[in-house]
Amino acid sequence: MASNFFQDDVAVLMVPFPLQGHLNQLLHLSRLISSRGVSVHYVGTATHNRQARRRAQGWDPVSASNIFFHEFQSLHFTAPPPDPSAAIKFPGHLQPLFDTLHSLRRPVADLLASLSASRRRVVVVYDSLMGSVVQDFVKFPNAESYIFHSVSAYTIFFFLWETGGRPFAVDPEILSGLPALEGCFTPEFLKFVVKQHQYLKLNSGRIYNTCKEVEGPFLDLLEKPHISGAKKQWALGPFNPIVSPKRKKPHKCLKWLDRQPRNSVIFVSFGTTTTLSNDQIHHLATGLERSGQKFLWVLRDADTGDVFKAAAWRRAQLPQGFEERIIGTGLVVRDWAPQLDILGHSATGGFMSHCGWNSCMESMSMGKPIAAWPMHSDQPRNTVLIARVLGIGLVVRDWARRAEVVKADVVEDAVRRLMASEEGEAMRKRAAELGRAVRDAAKEGGSSCFELDCFVSHISR
Repeated sequence: MASNFFQDDVAVLMVPFPLQGHLNQLLHLSRLISSRGVSVHYVGTATHNRQARRRAQGWDPVSASNIFFHEFQSLHFTAPPPDPSAAIKFPGHLQPLFDTLHSLRRPVADLLASLSASRRRVVVVYDSLMGSVVQDFVKFPNAESYIFHSVSAYTIFFFLWETGGRPFAVDPEILSGLPALEGCFTPEFLKFVVKQHQYLKLNSGRIYNTCKEVEGPFLDLLEKPHISGAKKQWALGPFNPIVSPKRKKPHKCLKWLDRQPRNSVIFVSFGTTTTLSNDQIHHLATGLERSGQKFLWVLRDADTGDVFKAAAWRRAQLPQGFEERIIGTGLVVRDWAPQLDILGHSATGGFMSHCGWNSCMESMSMGKPIAAWPMHSDQPRNTVLIARVLGIGLVVRDWARRAEVVKADVVEDAVRRLMASEEGEAMRKRAAELGRAVRDAAKEGGSSCFELDCFVSHISR
């Protein structure tokens, strides 16, 4: 329930990791917390704050009266373009950006000092990959921190359980089909993660972008003392708006969707950290065309460290005559597209996705089934949650075959199964039911709304 008063004595300092899926989630969380009358101070470089605001969907961050953006100087790094032929699909080209993040420690500490001098309490909410940046909060007696995990409760539970030496037995059924982490990250990024996780013990609790309706059993497992350290946790998702406002200037793809029948279009997008090879693009295009189903395909390489800098973008080559042949059936968008609005559109009947958690939550909150095609990071395990545990999707490519190009006939079969079969219709029904439950969780009286009120009450104590 939105608050009509502001609490001037408590401030939340929001510290996101500068990748789109992370920036987006904590910006949406800022909206939720600020709606309870608590001021939120969202920090980052001028470039990444601009990126977060520019790509926000469902609300206008600039119009929020108690969200304040603090913009630090740009980071200095030189990063290569994304590599379509990389053996590991994790965006290793951004490692130079990650390695400069330590330079944000001083400006964050200075802001902490300023806020702590004028507030009764300062609450630091930080991405788990920004632990070293916020470490100085311990110097201020009226400051405390809460870690945000940008992945599913399912994924983070198994990560903590495995790295903690499997401290207790779990039902063998939930272990079935769990993929190994091999191939999910580059060695350089794993070293970065280990360094950041050295600081996790300093937090007072954990925040997740999920809800009990989606991941209740895994939230219960995360509460076990061996995993939680007896610290509090809050499931506040979905962070993203569940109802989009009327669009003033709709993107061209939304105008195209307006002309399509209900549940007739499969949305194809692999997020902002995926780059496909030319060969894979060719097979994907051929499979989509052969399926005979309507599709909206966002075809772009992974983001660079600065999405506003002019770069020598690769223009992926599609099969000869492809775009002419699909007129009326498909649409290819070669730039960023408003994913939440697309998923919320009545014409969208399915989502072919990399299964990043931000995309999963957006898809679930809009009640759309997923054709899961994991690329890296937490995505292989999110795929198991979506397809096997929740039953709201199918697997396009098994993680064990990640080194192989997904052939056109596999794409064709996956699209037809999701969009034009009884199996797909059953998934669509389950996804719609889960979507209603997720949206209800976010409304007044719902589980996530209650958790949000509890969290705000806790930090305002």
